[in-house]
Amino acid sequence: MKRLILIFLVSCLTIGCNRTTPEEKIQNLNGYWEIKSVEPTEGNPTEFRFNEMIDFISVEDTTGYRTKVRPQLDGSFITTENSEVLTVKIENDSINLYYETPYDSWKETLLSSEEDKIKLLNRNGTIYTYKRFSPYFIEDYGTEN
Repeated sequence: MKRLILIFLVSCLTIGCNRTTPEEKIQNLNGYWEIKSVEPTEGNPTEFRFNEMIDFISVEDTTGYRTKVRPQLDGSFITTENSEVLTVKIENDSINLYYETPYDSWKETLLSSEEDKIKLLNRNGTIYTYKRFSPYFIEDYGTEN
């Protein structure tokens, strides 16, 4: 019985101490992200093994931007000319991302945020799971031998 109580207390402390603050969750957004899977409200989920375009997200305090980039074999990126202004708001215990372009504005809800994985819920109820991008760096790419 004592052992069960001890296991329970250790579990509670471990879970309680591992909570991420909203600010930490927001900071996890920064960086290069590629779509891992898409779960629509209807239909089957889709898994992605390779993405030609990935998202670069930059957030400082509560404002930032998201843009599409194309990774190159030498570790660099080609940036598209399109960028979305991003505002982050904590509302009703949720972290909401508000995007704006000259053509549209929309909201996504951050369902989870870890150092190497994020999940976003869009306005259609579709869940996007992203994994942190690992560069395709090829050390000798572009050099003559």
